[in-house]
Amino acid sequence: MRQELNIWVAGGDMRQAKLAELLAEDGHSVHTFGLERLGTIPGAHLEETTADMRLADCVVLPLPAAGEGSLLNAPLSAGRHPLSHLLDALRPSQVICAGMVRPQVAAMAADRGLTLHDYFAREELAVANAVPTAEGAIQIAMEELPITIHGARALVIGYGRLGRALSQRLAALGAKVSVAARKYADLAWAESCGYGIEHTGQLEGWLCCYDLVVNTVPARVLDRKGLEDLQSGCLVIDLASKPGGVDLEAAAQLGVKVVWALSLPGKVAPVTAGRSIKTTIYNILHELGV
Repeated sequence: MRQELNIWVAGGDMRQAKLAELLAEDGHSVHTFGLERLGTIPGAHLEETTADMRLADCVVLPLPAAGEGSLLNAPLSAGRHPLSHLLDALRPSQVICAGMVRPQVAAMAADRGLTLHDYFAREELAVANAVPTAEGAIQIAMEELPITIHGARALVIGYGRLGRALSQRLAALGAKVSVAARKYADLAWAESCGYGIEHTGQLEGWLCCYDLVVNTVPARVLDRKGLEDLQSGCLVIDLASKPGGVDLEAAAQLGVKVVWALSLPGKVAPVTAGRSIKTTIYNILHELGV
Protein backbone atom coordinates (compact mmCIF):
# COMPACT_ATOMS: atom_id res chain seq x y z
CA MET A 1 0.00 0.00 0.00
CA ARG A 2 1.25 3.47 -0.86
CA GLN A 3 2.39 5.66 2.01
CA GLU A 4 -0.07 8.48 1.31
CA LEU A 5 -3.50 8.11 -0.26
CA ASN A 6 -6.42 10.41 -1.02
CA ILE A 7 -9.26 8.85 0.98
CA TRP A 8 -12.88 9.97 1.29
CA VAL A 9 -15.04 8.82 4.20
CA ALA A 10 -18.72 9.37 3.38
CA GLY A 11 -21.59 9.10 5.84
CA GLY A 12 -21.90 6.84 8.84
CA ASP A 13 -21.76 7.24 12.60
CA MET A 14 -18.97 7.80 15.12
CA ARG A 15 -17.12 4.76 13.76
CA GLN A 16 -16.58 6.53 10.45
CA ALA A 17 -15.67 9.78 12.19
CA LYS A 18 -12.97 8.01 14.21
CA LEU A 19 -11.89 6.14 11.07
CA ALA A 20 -11.31 9.47 9.29
CA GLU A 21 -9.30 10.76 12.24
CA LEU A 22 -7.16 7.62 12.39
CA LEU A 23 -6.51 7.68 8.64
CA ALA A 24 -5.39 11.30 8.90
CA GLU A 25 -3.07 10.38 11.77
CA ASP A 26 -1.45 7.83 9.44
CA GLY A 27 -0.59 10.63 7.01
CA HIS A 28 -3.30 10.20 4.39
CA SER A 29 -5.18 13.08 2.79
CA VAL A 30 -8.64 12.55 4.24
CA HIS A 31 -11.92 14.13 3.15
CA THR A 32 -15.27 13.63 4.88
CA PHE A 33 -18.79 13.99 3.52
CA GLY A 34 -22.02 13.60 5.46
CA LEU A 35 -20.40 14.00 8.89
CA GLU A 36 -20.80 17.77 9.22
CA ARG A 37 -22.79 17.69 12.46
CA LEU A 38 -19.56 16.78 14.22
CA GLY A 39 -17.82 19.91 13.00
CA THR A 40 -14.10 19.64 12.33
CA ILE A 41 -12.55 16.18 12.48
CA PRO A 42 -8.83 16.44 13.33
CA GLY A 43 -6.70 16.15 10.19
CA ALA A 44 -9.66 15.77 7.81
CA HIS A 45 -11.13 18.15 5.23
CA LEU A 46 -14.88 18.68 5.54
CA GLU A 47 -16.50 18.57 2.10
CA GLU A 48 -19.94 19.97 1.31
CA THR A 49 -20.28 18.29 -2.10
CA THR A 50 -19.07 15.11 -3.79
CA ALA A 51 -17.62 17.02 -6.76
CA ASP A 52 -14.00 16.02 -6.06
CA MET A 53 -14.72 12.48 -4.91
CA ARG A 54 -13.65 11.18 -8.32
CA LEU A 55 -10.07 12.11 -7.40
CA ALA A 56 -9.99 9.73 -4.44
CA ASP A 57 -7.81 6.63 -4.38
CA CYS A 58 -10.27 5.03 -1.98
CA VAL A 59 -13.83 5.87 -0.94
CA VAL A 60 -15.20 4.41 2.28
CA LEU A 61 -18.98 4.22 2.58
CA PRO A 62 -20.63 3.56 5.95
CA LEU A 63 -21.85 0.44 7.69
CA PRO A 64 -24.51 -0.20 6.55
CA ALA A 65 -24.00 1.70 3.31
CA ALA A 66 -27.70 2.44 2.82
CA GLY A 67 -29.93 4.03 5.41
CA GLU A 68 -33.61 4.74 5.03
CA GLY A 69 -34.85 3.74 1.60
CA SER A 70 -32.08 4.35 -0.94
CA LEU A 71 -30.40 7.16 1.00
CA LEU A 72 -26.81 7.19 2.17
CA ASN A 73 -26.65 6.09 5.79
CA ALA A 74 -25.64 9.45 7.26
CA PRO A 75 -27.09 10.05 10.74
CA LEU A 76 -24.43 12.70 11.44
CA SER A 77 -25.35 14.77 8.38
CA ALA A 78 -27.73 17.70 8.37
CA GLY A 79 -29.05 16.66 4.96
CA ARG A 80 -30.44 13.62 3.18
CA HIS A 81 -28.23 12.25 0.43
CA PRO A 82 -29.53 9.82 -2.23
CA LEU A 83 -27.01 7.02 -2.53
CA SER A 84 -27.47 7.12 -6.31
CA HIS A 85 -26.13 10.69 -6.46
CA LEU A 86 -23.03 9.70 -4.53
CA LEU A 87 -22.42 6.66 -6.75
CA ASP A 88 -22.80 8.89 -9.82
CA ALA A 89 -19.83 10.92 -8.58
CA LEU A 90 -17.50 7.88 -8.58
CA ARG A 91 -15.53 6.20 -11.35
CA PRO A 92 -15.12 2.46 -12.07
CA SER A 93 -11.38 2.36 -11.39
CA GLN A 94 -11.71 3.55 -7.80
CA VAL A 95 -11.47 1.34 -4.73
CA ILE A 96 -14.86 1.67 -3.06
CA CYS A 97 -15.35 0.04 0.32
CA ALA A 98 -18.78 -0.25 1.93
CA GLY A 99 -20.28 -2.09 4.87
CA MET A 100 -23.19 -4.52 4.80
CA VAL A 101 -23.85 -4.10 1.07
CA ARG A 102 -27.43 -5.09 0.32
CA PRO A 103 -28.35 -6.54 -3.10
CA GLN A 104 -30.11 -3.31 -4.09
CA VAL A 105 -26.98 -1.27 -3.34
CA ALA A 106 -24.73 -3.75 -5.16
CA ALA A 107 -27.03 -3.56 -8.18
CA MET A 108 -26.95 0.25 -8.15
CA ALA A 109 -23.16 0.14 -8.16
CA ALA A 110 -22.98 -2.51 -10.88
CA ASP A 111 -25.24 -0.42 -13.12
CA ARG A 112 -22.54 2.27 -12.96
CA GLY A 113 -19.64 -0.13 -13.50
CA LEU A 114 -18.56 0.20 -9.87
CA THR A 115 -17.29 -2.58 -7.61
CA LEU A 116 -18.06 -2.38 -3.91
CA HIS A 117 -15.76 -4.20 -1.50
CA ASP A 118 -17.87 -5.16 1.51
CA TYR A 119 -15.62 -4.75 4.54
CA PHE A 120 -18.38 -5.98 6.86
CA ALA A 121 -18.23 -9.37 5.12
CA ARG A 122 -14.54 -9.74 6.03
CA GLU A 123 -13.74 -12.28 8.72
CA GLU A 124 -11.19 -10.07 10.47
CA LEU A 125 -13.77 -7.33 11.01
CA ALA A 126 -16.46 -9.76 12.12
CA VAL A 127 -14.13 -11.15 14.78
CA ALA A 128 -13.00 -7.69 15.89
CA ASN A 129 -16.61 -6.42 16.10
CA ALA A 130 -17.64 -9.31 18.33
CA VAL A 131 -15.71 -7.88 21.29
CA PRO A 132 -17.34 -4.40 21.58
CA THR A 133 -20.73 -5.91 20.73
CA ALA A 134 -20.41 -8.45 23.54
CA GLU A 135 -19.23 -5.78 25.97
CA GLY A 136 -22.06 -3.48 24.93
CA ALA A 137 -24.63 -6.23 25.49
CA ILE A 138 -23.25 -6.85 28.98
CA GLN A 139 -23.42 -3.12 29.69
CA ILE A 140 -27.10 -3.10 28.72
CA ALA A 141 -27.76 -6.16 30.90
CA MET A 142 -26.08 -4.51 33.89
CA GLU A 143 -28.16 -1.36 33.43
CA GLU A 144 -31.50 -3.09 32.83
CA LEU A 145 -31.46 -6.11 35.13
CA PRO A 146 -32.39 -5.75 38.83
CA ILE A 147 -29.87 -8.49 39.67
CA THR A 148 -26.14 -8.93 39.15
CA ILE A 149 -24.68 -10.75 36.19
CA HIS A 150 -23.00 -12.97 38.78
CA GLY A 151 -25.43 -15.77 39.44
CA ALA A 152 -27.82 -14.78 36.66
CA ARG A 153 -29.15 -17.54 34.45
CA ALA A 154 -28.29 -16.44 30.92
CA LEU A 155 -29.12 -17.97 27.56
CA VAL A 156 -27.11 -16.98 24.48
CA ILE A 157 -28.88 -17.91 21.25
CA GLY A 158 -26.35 -18.56 18.49
CA TYR A 159 -22.76 -19.71 18.87
CA GLY A 160 -20.96 -17.91 16.08
CA ARG A 161 -18.22 -15.35 16.64
CA LEU A 162 -20.43 -13.09 18.73
CA GLY A 163 -22.10 -15.89 20.65
CA ARG A 164 -18.73 -17.29 21.67
CA ALA A 165 -17.35 -13.92 22.73
CA LEU A 166 -20.47 -13.11 24.72
CA SER A 167 -20.76 -16.51 26.43
CA GLN A 168 -17.15 -16.35 27.53
CA ARG A 169 -17.54 -12.88 29.05
CA LEU A 170 -20.83 -13.64 30.79
CA ALA A 171 -19.33 -16.77 32.32
CA ALA A 172 -16.26 -14.82 33.44
CA LEU A 173 -18.61 -12.51 35.38
CA GLY A 174 -20.17 -15.47 37.13
CA ALA A 175 -23.32 -15.97 35.07
CA LYS A 176 -24.75 -19.46 34.67
CA VAL A 177 -24.54 -19.60 30.89
CA SER A 178 -26.42 -21.82 28.47
CA VAL A 179 -26.08 -21.72 24.70
CA ALA A 180 -28.72 -22.47 22.08
CA ALA A 181 -27.53 -23.43 18.60
CA ARG A 182 -28.74 -25.41 15.60
CA LYS A 183 -25.50 -27.16 14.70
CA TYR A 184 -24.55 -30.14 16.82
CA ALA A 185 -20.89 -29.20 16.41
CA ASP A 186 -21.57 -25.80 17.99
CA LEU A 187 -23.46 -27.44 20.85
CA ALA A 188 -20.53 -29.79 21.41
CA TRP A 189 -18.09 -26.87 21.57
CA ALA A 190 -20.37 -24.99 23.96
CA GLU A 191 -20.72 -28.02 26.21
CA SER A 192 -16.93 -28.48 26.18
CA CYS A 193 -16.64 -24.95 27.62
CA GLY A 194 -18.91 -25.87 30.51
CA TYR A 195 -22.09 -24.20 29.25
CA GLY A 196 -25.54 -25.71 29.33
CA ILE A 197 -26.94 -26.41 25.88
CA GLU A 198 -30.29 -26.08 24.12
CA HIS A 199 -31.26 -26.72 20.51
CA THR A 200 -32.49 -23.53 18.83
CA GLY A 201 -35.31 -25.35 17.06
CA GLN A 202 -36.55 -26.88 20.32
CA LEU A 203 -36.63 -23.93 22.73
CA GLU A 204 -40.38 -23.99 23.33
CA GLY A 205 -41.01 -25.03 26.92
CA TRP A 206 -37.37 -24.57 27.99
CA LEU A 207 -37.16 -20.79 28.40
CA CYS A 208 -38.87 -20.39 31.76
CA CYS A 209 -35.74 -20.48 33.92
CA TYR A 210 -33.69 -17.62 32.45
CA ASP A 211 -33.09 -14.12 33.80
CA LEU A 212 -31.42 -12.96 30.58
CA VAL A 213 -31.79 -14.08 26.98
CA VAL A 214 -29.48 -12.64 24.32
CA ASN A 215 -30.09 -13.38 20.67
CA THR A 216 -27.26 -13.17 18.14
CA VAL A 217 -29.03 -14.96 15.25
CA PRO A 218 -30.27 -12.79 12.33
CA ALA A 219 -33.49 -14.77 11.97
CA ARG A 220 -36.77 -14.99 13.90
CA VAL A 221 -35.94 -17.28 16.83
CA LEU A 222 -38.21 -15.85 19.54
CA ASP A 223 -41.85 -15.81 18.46
CA ARG A 224 -44.94 -15.38 20.62
CA LYS A 225 -44.82 -18.95 21.94
CA GLY A 226 -41.20 -18.60 22.97
CA LEU A 227 -41.82 -15.23 24.60
CA GLU A 228 -44.78 -16.65 26.53
CA ASP A 229 -42.41 -19.17 28.14
CA LEU A 230 -40.18 -16.50 29.67
CA GLN A 231 -40.46 -15.87 33.38
CA SER A 232 -41.63 -12.48 34.60
CA GLY A 233 -38.80 -9.95 34.62
CA CYS A 234 -36.62 -11.77 32.09
CA LEU A 235 -34.66 -9.33 29.96
CA VAL A 236 -34.26 -10.03 26.23
CA ILE A 237 -31.47 -8.36 24.28
CA ASP A 238 -31.57 -8.75 20.51
CA LEU A 239 -28.23 -8.16 18.80
CA ALA A 240 -29.40 -9.32 15.38
CA SER A 241 -29.43 -6.94 12.43
CA LYS A 242 -32.73 -5.98 10.79
CA PRO A 243 -35.35 -7.43 10.77
CA GLY A 244 -34.14 -8.85 14.09
CA GLY A 245 -34.75 -12.17 15.81
CA VAL A 246 -37.56 -11.26 18.23
CA ASP A 247 -41.27 -10.68 17.62
CA LEU A 248 -41.34 -7.17 19.08
CA GLU A 249 -45.09 -6.74 18.68
CA ALA A 250 -45.79 -9.91 20.64
CA ALA A 251 -43.22 -8.92 23.26
CA ALA A 252 -44.95 -5.57 23.79
CA GLN A 253 -48.33 -7.26 24.14
CA LEU A 254 -46.92 -9.75 26.66
CA GLY A 255 -45.03 -7.14 28.65
CA VAL A 256 -41.63 -8.68 27.89
CA LYS A 257 -38.81 -6.14 27.98
CA VAL A 258 -36.76 -6.34 24.79
CA VAL A 259 -33.77 -4.15 23.97
CA TRP A 260 -32.97 -4.27 20.26
CA ALA A 261 -29.35 -3.16 20.30
CA LEU A 262 -28.14 -2.35 16.80
CA SER A 263 -24.65 -1.12 15.82
CA LEU A 264 -23.24 -1.46 19.33
CA PRO A 265 -19.57 -1.10 18.32
CA GLY A 266 -20.23 2.42 17.04
CA LYS A 267 -22.10 3.35 20.20
CA VAL A 268 -20.00 1.84 22.99
CA ALA A 269 -16.51 1.76 21.46
CA PRO A 270 -16.28 4.00 18.36
CA VAL A 271 -12.50 4.34 18.55
CA THR A 272 -11.97 0.58 18.70
CA ALA A 273 -14.58 0.05 15.98
CA GLY A 274 -13.00 2.72 13.77
CA ARG A 275 -9.58 1.15 14.25
CA SER A 276 -10.94 -2.26 13.25
CA ILE A 277 -12.48 -0.82 10.08
CA LYS A 278 -9.20 0.94 9.29
CA THR A 279 -7.26 -2.31 9.57
CA THR A 280 -9.77 -4.05 7.31
CA ILE A 281 -9.61 -1.25 4.73
CA TYR A 282 -5.81 -1.47 4.74
CA ASN A 283 -6.04 -5.22 4.19
CA ILE A 284 -8.33 -4.71 1.19
CA LEU A 285 -5.99 -2.07 -0.29
CA HIS A 286 -2.98 -4.33 0.24
CA GLU A 287 -4.71 -7.23 -1.50
CA LEU A 288 -5.62 -4.98 -4.43
CA GLY A 289 -2.05 -3.73 -4.70
CA VAL A 290 -2.94 -0.08 -4.11
